[in-house]
Amino acid sequence: MSGKGKAGKAGKSSADSKSKSRSAKAGLQFPVGRIHRLLRKGNYAQRVGAGAPVYLAAVLEYLVAEILELAGNAARDNKKTRIIPRHLQLAIRNDEELNKLLAGVTIAQGGVLPNIHSVLLPKKTDLPGAPAPRAGKGGKASQEA
Repeated sequence: MSGKGKAGKAGKSSADSKSKSRSAKAGLQFPVGRIHRLLRKGNYAQRVGAGAPVYLAAVLEYLVAEILELAGNAARDNKKTRIIPRHLQLAIRNDEELNKLLAGVTIAQGGVLPNIHSVLLPKKTDLPGAPAPRAGKGGKASQEA
């Protein structure tokens, strides 16, 4: 007899014997089991502890939630209801820490941040009907007296 599937035992209901994933136990959306498998297959170390994939899944989930929050704000600012790569790019590049973390990453269809160098901007000129800028508090009249 195997240790699994003993739902007929006294005091146990069918809901209690139902297996619960490690993601559900940790309260995560990211797949702990898949991350554990990838850590083992990736030859990162000879052995992988039981807590390592849970911790890594939690970190990845937090980073994704942070990026999606900022990308959602960028989409809303552009009056859109769907997040596109442009919104991800704006979210990441406008956040100092995420920009540093993902400095070497190119996002396809992301575009660039809107930026015009101050030297290239047109100089402010006086309009014919506008009053001339004041030289000081008194202007010319105070110098004559």
